[in-house]
Amino acid sequence: MASKLTIGFLGAGKMATALARGLVRAGLAKPGQILASDVSAAARAAFAKEVGAKTTAANADVLKFATVLILAVKPDQVAELLREARPGFTNRHLLISIAAGVTLAKLESGLGADARVIRVMPNTPALVGASATAFATGKSATAGDAQLAQKLFSSVGIAFQVKESLLDAVTGLSGSGPAYVYVMIEALSDGGVAAGLPRDVATKLAAQTVLGGAKMVLETGQHPGALKDMVASPGGTTIEGLHELEKGKLRGTLINAVRAATEKSKKLGQS
Repeated sequence: MASKLTIGFLGAGKMATALARGLVRAGLAKPGQILASDVSAAARAAFAKEVGAKTTAANADVLKFATVLILAVKPDQVAELLREARPGFTNRHLLISIAAGVTLAKLESGLGADARVIRVMPNTPALVGASATAFATGKSATAGDAQLAQKLFSSVGIAFQVKESLLDAVTGLSGSGPAYVYVMIEALSDGGVAAGLPRDVATKLAAQTVLGGAKMVLETGQHPGALKDMVASPGGTTIEGLHELEKGKLRGTLINAVRAATEKSKKLGQS
């Protein structure tokens, strides 16, 4: 694959940089097979430094260079960029969009009904190679296109193909989810400080505890409830803490957070 791919980033911000860095690290592409465009000279410089790839201020250069185009601009910039790209967009191109809330229909409308497009919802832990990503394919995208998207986004975490109608739920869960986890880490750290721990120690213990718990779920394949029961000894400290979480309605609050963010994502997609 590495000898064939040419990848162009339309937008060279943090997410684009993280993905490009992941592709190079995973051996899916060499820096010379990547080109990124951005109106910001600072963004171009940061991308070039982090990835080792060339950059340009002109989107047209990217379309000429690459067959795989990764759309990584803000949602309100997408329509204009698609208008600019359409004359140079051909059947050799695959467009992969990480612009939040921009539907496949909008992408296909902007580039042409037969355009091969894929819509992706990654999350910010892609910046550290731990993204949880989901993607949906457009009408003209092939099975090979879907496999390619799977490989590309697996280079910065894990990736799943879903129906486009489920991407709002993905946004509510994994797209917004890191913020929920940061609040939990901060709260756990506060609890440690309240119990007498130094702040720096409490924060690192809290963060590592969340990381360790997540790895246990992913690597053992066991249900989170079963893993919870393994920690909660009869009459012990953990079950007392869990009782307080139940009284505080932590489960219901987290469920409500995901549902509220999902509904907000649906509304934004309709605007």
